[in-house]
Amino acid sequence: MKKTGELLMGKDPFEEILMGNEAVVRAMIETGTKVAASYPGSPTPEMAAAILSIPEDQRPFYFEFSVNEKTATEVAFGAALNGNLSCAFFKSVGLNVALDSFVQLSLMNITGGMVVVLGDDPGANSSQNEQDNRNIYKMSRVAVLEPASPKEAYEYYKHAAALAVKEQTIVVLRLTTHVCHARQKIRFSAYENSVPARTNFNQANGPYIALTAMALDMKRKSVQKLKRAGQYIKQTGLNKEITSKNSRKKGIITSGLTFLSVLDVLELSSYQPDILKLGAVNPLEENIILSFLNSHEEVLILEELDDILELQIKALAYDHGMKTKLKGKTEDEDFVGEYTPDKTMDKLAALWPDMVTQYPLPPALPFPVPQRPAQMCPGCGHRSAFFAIKKALEKEDVTVADIGCHTLGYMPPYEMGEILLCMGASTGMASGLSLFNDKKRVVAFLGDSTFFHAGLPGLINTIFNRHNITLILMENGTTAMTGHQDHAGSVIPVENLLKGLGIESILSCDTYNQSKLTELVKTSLGIKGISVVIAKHPCMLKFTRQKRKQPGFIRTHVDIDPQLCNQTHDCVERFGCPTFIRKPGGSVSTHPDLCIGDGSCRQTCPEKAVVFGKEAK
Repeated sequence: MKKTGELLMGKDPFEEILMGNEAVVRAMIETGTKVAASYPGSPTPEMAAAILSIPEDQRPFYFEFSVNEKTATEVAFGAALNGNLSCAFFKSVGLNVALDSFVQLSLMNITGGMVVVLGDDPGANSSQNEQDNRNIYKMSRVAVLEPASPKEAYEYYKHAAALAVKEQTIVVLRLTTHVCHARQKIRFSAYENSVPARTNFNQANGPYIALTAMALDMKRKSVQKLKRAGQYIKQTGLNKEITSKNSRKKGIITSGLTFLSVLDVLELSSYQPDILKLGAVNPLEENIILSFLNSHEEVLILEELDDILELQIKALAYDHGMKTKLKGKTEDEDFVGEYTPDKTMDKLAALWPDMVTQYPLPPALPFPVPQRPAQMCPGCGHRSAFFAIKKALEKEDVTVADIGCHTLGYMPPYEMGEILLCMGASTGMASGLSLFNDKKRVVAFLGDSTFFHAGLPGLINTIFNRHNITLILMENGTTAMTGHQDHAGSVIPVENLLKGLGIESILSCDTYNQSKLTELVKTSLGIKGISVVIAKHPCMLKFTRQKRKQPGFIRTHVDIDPQLCNQTHDCVERFGCPTFIRKPGGSVSTHPDLCIGDGSCRQTCPEKAVVFGKEAK
């Protein structure tokens, strides 16, 4: 079987089952995209993985991991001004980081065309919220295509690229988590030779500076571009009506993955409503919507998250004097979570009970299923760090979290990191908490990837304003939470940068040296002003994966010596590695399939009962 990179670079048409993210990369190749930039974040990182599966000397476009989403957007924009079709891709909340630049893009004449692929996350599967970025797209006046499946993701990227090139503008391809990660058999087109890269920037194609005197005229042009995008959407038939002979004048307007949930629910129905599937959610194609409303007595507008379509369609119906009865969101829960088939079925059954055939519920399990909280991997250096740091803190000290694997320090038994907003916010929040605060010491946590992504401004502010905080920089050498992508720390040593910023108190040690780390944190907490402790250890998930590929690898694990164990349970209750199993009688054992044999746990046992076991395969 061919590897992903080989498949994606195939010259001839082919059929293959691919993930939505991988299908988008093939579309990049076919459309002649020349520059792609990204900051990793679920649900989009498999796009980067697919790109990196193509050897660099065979890759038909330039790709980079940028330090954050704003920079990725700016790199792609700059490349597009040279006349190259370019793409930036990242996750939903990444748009918040990119927003200052993103909202300007529709004002610009982007000569090469630019596609921004955004992975929205209904259900907050891997995000701190489930924001609906369609609000931002409407404000920014950008055309937005929304596929429902991997096949459509592939096709819609090609439409987005064609529109972006035609109108010399930005087009958004809005994916959601399950479209990114679903797999589907797709027929891919042929791929011709790579188009040459261009360096044709000419300021005469502008203006590219939105001064007050120019901004309003640039806005007028962006409004006209969006109107022409609407004409393209109409011509290409991205919005489709699926008609039924026995609709009884009932209809549904929907888009994206919700459309597939509707099809699932109605599969066993005795009769079905007509469905208007919107492939483009901005701008809306008014004529097809008005025609659909005019031919139905009752229409349900079904969409995940916010009522973006509903409010626009209701306003459109009012302006045209439509008598159609429009239904939309009625309960608070309608605004929350994914419209999976079960939720969609409940919504349809509540409105049209005679239409929906209720699925039989699966039989209940004969035993309760315990919750499985998220946790750090066996051997994770962050676990050792939290175990050691907690010994240095007083109960009243305040700890401030940031985004990354170390966010899980909030969970028992560590219970560190009481506040969290977004990437890089910990130092700014810690600075605010330190004001007028003479009794509680404030500790901020920050990962090395986040340090470069968004942590520097807050840290510089702390230095500039002489705030009194301790920063613990959790350095594991990779962007671990999203799949071990590289970051700027591989080129710019963290400690050198901290020294360059003028921080005088910088202490550092490996997190597996727990006693030393405890002492360093105690020392740092006694220093007035900003002090930093670098708690470093390689990501052990990445480390062990690399080790297993090496010839002669032998797996080891730890055991519990029953002669030494007095059931203090520090290993379970304070260190908390999932390798340890406390049995009903109180004895402790280790799970050989989970344990990686790193031994970081051995120093946590006061009786030295954790010992290296026999070699495991």
